[in-house]
Amino acid sequence: MKKVLVVETNIQKYAGTNEATGLWLGESAEFLDEVYQQGIDVDFVSPLGGFVPLDPRSMKYIDQAIMNIYLEENFIQNGLIQTKKPAEVNPNDYHAIYFTGGHGVMWDFPDNKELQELALAIYENNGYILSVCHGIAGLLNIKDREGSFLISGKKITGFTKTEEFLGGKMNKVPFFNQTAAKERNAQFKKRRFYKAFALKDGRIITGQNPFSVRAVAKLYLEEVQSCKQF
Repeated sequence: MKKVLVVETNIQKYAGTNEATGLWLGESAEFLDEVYQQGIDVDFVSPLGGFVPLDPRSMKYIDQAIMNIYLEENFIQNGLIQTKKPAEVNPNDYHAIYFTGGHGVMWDFPDNKELQELALAIYENNGYILSVCHGIAGLLNIKDREGSFLISGKKITGFTKTEEFLGGKMNKVPFFNQTAAKERNAQFKKRRFYKAFALKDGRIITGQNPFSVRAVAKLYLEEVQSCKQF
């Protein structure tokens, strides 16, 4: 059985500040909770490999399911302390790649060529590209073999400008994911702020915000159930 590759950030602070950021814990943990229930295994990768910091704000939203994953030895060791480097990953081992969020990803996901190549290889092998919230930043600059943006013409979603405003981070982020997606000719869709929303366009599945993780996972699992590879 092929696995899912979970991508997490190494960024610890908003650029030019001492304000902490990092992985939004639930965006990894809730996804893991869903796929583990279906017997699907995962590996963890980050742009630099190794340590993944947690966004302290995400710790306010822990429920029992998130806590169970957070305390799991495999997640601690492989998802937070010693994630793989992209060069250590064989894309043929995976049926999907999932880009988690947290504001940190806006600095180390968009221009990482190794992650882009991994994602494209998985996609070209009839696999899926998934993201939630700020994780859409990892999709923005993936190009197909003809040099076109992969998200061009695709229906996708991610953290909106409204949500960025309400979260008080408009002056901290290097760009707005919603704007960047539209600049790449994506059909950016959104629902009411901070409500669960995910959508699928072909083999690309995206979620709007931190409350959309399980919706992303469920759309993916629907595909898994009808996929002969599983």
